[in-house]
Amino acid sequence: MFEPLLQAEPSFRAQWERFRQEWSGEESPPLYLALSQLAEHLIARLSAGDTGRFDGVFDVVERWIVEGDNHVREAAVVGLLEDLQNSNLHRATRPEDFLPWLRPQSAIWWAKVDTFWAEGRPLA
Repeated sequence: MFEPLLQAEPSFRAQWERFRQEWSGEESPPLYLALSQLAEHLIARLSAGDTGRFDGVFDVVERWIVEGDNHVREAAVVGLLEDLQNSNLHRATRPEDFLPWLRPQSAIWWAKVDTFWAEGRPLA
């Protein structure tokens, strides 16, 4: 799941390797934690104006949603998109600043997550 992402955003590799080392003894490491770290990384990149790799990153996110199994799709939506929407993680940016990079399915799921938090409607 992460190798295509690391090719699209190589600056996340060090964090990913630390995550892998920390959870190396686990059969199923908590990928939600790694995706939360990725969200924070992307927010920092956005804040720094370093968005040159975002097209590739969000191409991978779209593939996770469209081509991934249920576990991968859920991780992409709940683990990444939801964290990108978390206004507590933003200082000099806003969640909406990511909208230009969303692809068709990630935009649909972004809206569903937004509606879930605003109105309590299920993500399904």
